[in-house]
Order: sequence, then C-alpha cells, then structure tokens
Amino acid sequence: MKNLVEVEKGREGINGAPSVGPAYRSILAKDIFPPPDLGLDSCWDIFRLSVEKYPDSQMLGRRKIVDGKAGEYEWQTYKDVYDIVMNLGTSIRSLGIEKGGRCGIYGANCPEWIVSMEACNAHGIYCVPLYDTLGAGAVEFILCHAEVEIAFAEETKVGELLKTLPASTKFLKTIVSFGKVKPEQRETVEKHGLAIYEWNDFLALGGGKHYDLPLKVKDDICTIMYTSGTTGDPKGVMISNRSILSVIAGVKRFFESENEEIGVGDVYLSYLPLAHIFDRVVEDLFICHGASIGFWRGDIKGLVEDMGVLKPTILCAVPRVLDRIYSGLQAKISSGVFLKNLFSIGYKYKRRNIFKGVKQEDAGFVFDKFVFSQIKQVLGGRVRFIFSGAAPLAKHVEEFMRVVTCAHLLQGFGLTETCAVTMLSLPNDISMLGTVGPPVPNIDVRLESVPEMGYDALGTIPCGEICIRGESLFSGYYKRDDLTREVLVDGWFHTGDIGEWQPNGSMKIIDRKKNIFKLSQGEYVAVENLENIYGKLPEIDSIWVYGNSFESFLVAVINPSREAIENWALSNGLSGNFEELCENLEVTKYILGLISSFARVNKLKGFEIIKGIHLDPVLFDMERDLLTPTYKKKRPQLLKYYQDVINGLYQINK
Repeated sequence: MKNLVEVEKGREGINGAPSVGPAYRSILAKDIFPPPDLGLDSCWDIFRLSVEKYPDSQMLGRRKIVDGKAGEYEWQTYKDVYDIVMNLGTSIRSLGIEKGGRCGIYGANCPEWIVSMEACNAHGIYCVPLYDTLGAGAVEFILCHAEVEIAFAEETKVGELLKTLPASTKFLKTIVSFGKVKPEQRETVEKHGLAIYEWNDFLALGGGKHYDLPLKVKDDICTIMYTSGTTGDPKGVMISNRSILSVIAGVKRFFESENEEIGVGDVYLSYLPLAHIFDRVVEDLFICHGASIGFWRGDIKGLVEDMGVLKPTILCAVPRVLDRIYSGLQAKISSGVFLKNLFSIGYKYKRRNIFKGVKQEDAGFVFDKFVFSQIKQVLGGRVRFIFSGAAPLAKHVEEFMRVVTCAHLLQGFGLTETCAVTMLSLPNDISMLGTVGPPVPNIDVRLESVPEMGYDALGTIPCGEICIRGESLFSGYYKRDDLTREVLVDGWFHTGDIGEWQPNGSMKIIDRKKNIFKLSQGEYVAVENLENIYGKLPEIDSIWVYGNSFESFLVAVINPSREAIENWALSNGLSGNFEELCENLEVTKYILGLISSFARVNKLKGFEIIKGIHLDPVLFDMERDLLTPTYKKKRPQLLKYYQDVINGLYQINK
C-alpha cells in the first residue's frame, strides 16, 4: 500500500485465535525507525532546554481584563515561566513531597496549569489531571486512587475539591488555589486537618530553601492521566517520559517530511482540556520548539474572538468545535456576508482543482486572496494547519474546511494509551478525506480480525481491530494489571476501534469493537457503524441507536437539526417552536420516513432499519453525563436517562 512499509507478515489464526494482518509503518520511517532521538531524557528536559535556547521568547499568554472586557494578550517569557516553576517546585518539596509523589491539577487551561505541570516534571512528581467535567464523584475517585498528596485548582473548582472531603484526606494534605480562597473554604479545609493556600502565598512558601532536582530517566512515569471511560470507574493511564518524547520525535519527523516545522514564531491557542492527552502533547510539542501558547478565556462563545486576537498559526480542534465553526460560516455565507454567488463559484473552482491533485495553496489563488481570506480572518488570519482528533469529523465538514480556510486540515487518531497521535492524514492528499491517514513515523500498526462482526484482517479489503506497537504506548493502567493484560498483548495495544486500510495507506475508522449487541432473532448489530451512516442525514445532528437481545428491532433517540425541521414545518404548514415540533407526530413520521429511505439507499439489512424514534431538541451533553469530555456517547448513561422513552418506543412499535 502507498505511504506504508510492511515490517511483519500477517498470519491466519492459530488454536482459535483471530487472524492478524501485516504490520505496517510509515514510509517516512523506512530507513529511520524509530525517528532520531531528541537527545532528551524527560519532559523536564523539553522545557529546560527551550528556556536555555529561547529565554526571551513569549511562552504563556492570557488576555488582560479591563473593566470586565478582554483586551490584548499579556505574555510571560520562557525565563519568566522558568523562575516561577523553580519557586513552585521548591514550595512543593518543602511539604516533604519527593520524586514519585502525586500532584493533582484541576481546572480550565491557564498559565498556572502549565507552571504546575512543569514543576512536577522538574522534581519527578506524577502530574495527575483532575477532570473538569466529570463531577465530584470522579474527582474523589481519582484523588484517592492515585493517592494525590497536593492538589492545585482553579479558583472556581476549589469548592468541588472540598466536596471530596473527608474521603480524600487519607492522602490529600494540601490544596492550592490559582486565585483566592474564601474564609469559609479555609475553615472547612482546616477542620479536616488540611492546609490551603492562595497561589502567591504558596509560591513564597519555599523561600530561602533549595532542593536538588532528582535524576529523571525516560522510563519514569510522567503523568497518570485518567480516561473518562463510558462505563465503570476511570482508568489511570500511566504515561512515561519516553512515550511523550517518542510522539514529539514522530510528529517532528512528520513536519520535516512536509518541509514544515514549528518554530519560535508559531502561536497555539490552548482551549482543549489539558487534562486530556491530545492537548497535553501538543503543548509539549510547542514548548519543545520555543513557540508561544495563548490561553482562551474559558467561554466557548468567545472562542472565535480569542482566535481573532491571538492569531494562532496552528489550531487543534475536536469535531464539535469544527462543526460550530462550519455552521457559523454557513450562516454568514447564506446571509450574503461573503458574497454568496462569488463564494459558490470560488468554492466549486478550488474544490475541483484540489480533487484533481493540485496543491491547496495553488488550487484557487485568486479566490483565496479575495474571497476565502475573509474566512481565514475568522480564525485569526494566520492558521496554516488545523488538526482534528478525539472523534470522527463529518466528511462534508472536513471537505468544506479544507477548501475555505486556506489551511491544511488533517484528521488524526490516537488514544490516551497511545499518547495521543498515532495516525495523521497528509496535506495535499484529498484521497485521505474521511480517513485518519497513515501511521506517524514512530509506531507500527496492524489489524486483527473480528470474526463475529465480519471483519477480516486478511481480506481483499483488510479490516479489523486496530492494534498499535511502539515506544509511545502507555506503561499500563495504575493498580489495574488485569485491565492492562486485556489490552496489551505481546507488545500490541488493542484499541477497540475497527479500522479499514485504504489503498493509499490511510486508515478509515468504521466501527467500535465493543459496541455490538445481538437482537432477539440472533442477528448482531454494530451500533456505532449504524450511527455513522444515519448521522449523514442532514436532518440529524446526533443519534443514539439502541437495541437488545430481548427485542427484534432497533429504536433511536435523535437530536434533529433545528434548521431542517423548522424549514420543513414551514413548507408543510406546521406551526410551533422547535421544542413543540419535536413532539409533533407529523415531524416524527417525516424523520422516520427519511431514515427508512436512507437505510434502503445504503443497502442496510432489514434488522438494521430503525423502527421507532424519539426526537429530543436538547443535544446530548456532558452536563447530563451523556457524553465523555471527548464527546463519545456514554451508552449506559444514555439508556438510564432515556429508559422510559425506550420502553415507550418498544411498546408503541410492537
């Protein structure tokens, strides 16, 4: 296959084991695997060496607030940040916390988050991010499970930490607020025998003291990052210095192959949660190259404005964010803001050239300058790469953004256990549209057959469970060797995702191994695949498909498209607001009819056609615990929340 090198033959299954396909690695790694070593031993070295190389370069910035309004970004240099990190590390050590200790960090991205992380790196202390979206129950579990001794928290999250008392006090002894501490909070903390500090007071705690930095090696654990999971308690993914260094080396090799590099002049907008591996690795990558990191204000509604002020050069996003940008741009185009007719002509012209293989920057130069430059300005005017990860990006959104943003939009794939990016699509290769690209140069990938789902890794079109091998893999689940052994077999990590190799060497994610169930007639249903198919209907924003072994057909809860429903209602003489229309039987029949027709067009089997639906005007969200922080559906929680609805759908449609 193009863009890949075969490094290990596939084989048929032995003694009932599933067959496995050949192992492949990136063509970029043909002669150099793994990529050249960065010459570093730890994540601390990344920051330390950048301070030496770029002491006066801008490192961390946030918008200055004047009279309640956000102004320009104010910056701290690499040397400024280093001095604060050293003070903070001394204060932590003054509490008796040594190498291997556990430090929790809780809250939205901000300079203090990075400073706390680097202080942990300096002293070999495990950084344990606390999830900002999972509530006190998960925070309490992580604090106790990871044996966290000190926790840093955004001012607004201190109250959430206090809800974990007294359970967390077995290990937790100190809380540090990035901002103020209320008198009643101090009283509560001290009542439980803990100490609490405001940020500046804690920085002064270690004054006059000195602690030598401990020796750190590649295999030392750098962070325990808990995955939210869709069932059960969070799992503590142990990530070593080696894992992060390996990923950075692989991404560096990727950029070099495209004659690109990240440098001092690059600027990154930090808004994806630092508690997730995606953003954590990207920020380490930027620090490694002496680039600048500007933080958003924490409000999704102000994200585009933050972009306009910061003017980032590289943007990372999850599909939900890109969907918002796409919808906003479509609304402006429809209203004539971007000269609708001229935009349409330019879009078709540039799209046609891109699909002919013309490089993006040459595909529509005149239209880029006079039409699409306006859209580029929405993202700040300087973005040259947009990376999308965490979930599949709709193909029409990816195509649109590739054409109009004047930037390379690349989809990637990775998990916490693989230290983020493991596959990444290539710029100027439109054949990779809808895929996550080939492996990055620091890992091997193979497929393993899943016979019960009909996926054959040795078939004409190889498909199966994606398995990954390489130095970027995690070191295991903390205190859960049993779970580690389930997914890490003979050096191969089993992702649970079903992929399909494409002729160009890219991987297409087509299903999820565990999201299958058997209907009462014995037929297996791959629910995630069906959701991907039905989700292509423009009338559907989001869909959760459900079935079980006691029923013979499928039902679904759907978040319909407000615009599509309101337009259809208007043209069909139906009145009422969006919420009322979602309860209207005629609208339900209309959507159900679309689903049935769409299923036939896509040649779905009879048992894969949804027979009953409920329209919910409120999008699935994290506030109701229906989505993980990376926007994956929490299926058990969805069932619990909609149980009465599901029961009703089965009762009505029998």
